[in-house]
Amino acid sequence: MAILVVKLGSSTLVDDDGQLRDDVLEARVRDLVRVLRHGHQPVLVTSGAIACGLGRLGIRERPTALGDLQAASAVGQGVLFQHYSAAFAPHEVVPAQVLLTSSDLAARASYLNARTTLSRLTELGTVPVINENDTTATDELTFGDNDVLAAQVAILLGARWLLLLTDREGLYGEGPDGPHLLGDIPAGTAPGDIALAEMSGSGKGRGGISSKIASAAMATGGGVTCVIASGSADGVIPAVASGHHVGTRFSPAVRREPAFKLWLRHAKPTLGRVVIDAGAASALRERGTSLLAVGVVAAEGGFQAGDAVEVVTGEARAVVGKGISAMSSDEIRVVAGLKSDAVRERLPDAAPEVIHRDDFVLADPAG
Repeated sequence: MAILVVKLGSSTLVDDDGQLRDDVLEARVRDLVRVLRHGHQPVLVTSGAIACGLGRLGIRERPTALGDLQAASAVGQGVLFQHYSAAFAPHEVVPAQVLLTSSDLAARASYLNARTTLSRLTELGTVPVINENDTTATDELTFGDNDVLAAQVAILLGARWLLLLTDREGLYGEGPDGPHLLGDIPAGTAPGDIALAEMSGSGKGRGGISSKIASAAMATGGGVTCVIASGSADGVIPAVASGHHVGTRFSPAVRREPAFKLWLRHAKPTLGRVVIDAGAASALRERGTSLLAVGVVAAEGGFQAGDAVEVVTGEARAVVGKGISAMSSDEIRVVAGLKSDAVRERLPDAAPEVIHRDDFVLADPAG
């Protein structure tokens, strides 16, 4: 039994007047039920709450103010789930509404709790219907868009597939005869190496093509096959679950990272920077050592022990990786450049390293 995470975007679900396309929603629900009946575990990440709320409020253009977006989400979220409940009811399948913020996945304990809850919901035969809790999320604590949320959910659950449904058949590259559909993206392809044709978007959601490519890179790094395809195509969800080729398919990485490091890389936000010298950068990259104070040049920003930080080289500011700091930014400034004996003299109760090697991930070369 395999988990399939499906993301439906606003451009697919909502028309130009801000009204839900019930025919599209009901068709995709039928697809999800088919997948469920064939023994798979579908999980839906849906956009549309804000766009739906704007339609109910009579607002024609998407606002930029956070308060207006949150108000629209508060109005639209209940309406959206009512439509899903009505669509699942004839199939005698129970949908489960799940609202997440990025802070729910930023702490290891709540990350594991979210995984436990979602796993149990699928075991009980429900279809989780997930959306970002826009009503309470602050601008600094958002996923950015539901493509990113869907990728994180796919990694969280160890999904086999992530299907990003949009208003196009997939990604299009520029060719001599005009744009053409890109069928396969090999594993390890960097997002910047994908040459895309210039095509306009709908403007109804936050996620664009660049977001989908970044989310695909995130998911495939966690061993998940990612497909970008049309949300209006008949049977697209069962086709992916059956292994048929539709849209643009991103092959998963051959070597999957441990779950903890996937969480650290993709779910825990960075709250500062630790600047290191060339020797420390080499040791981290080539020998997988812990980061000691002697190799630290500076700490940037204000953070506490247990926060995630970006580790960069001094002059070039090249990103080496990301780790959980064992010291606060103030403590690092006190001991930067000191050998271990001197660190113990200055801070007798401090951790023996700035970042332990088990709490560090190298920068993703495909990121």
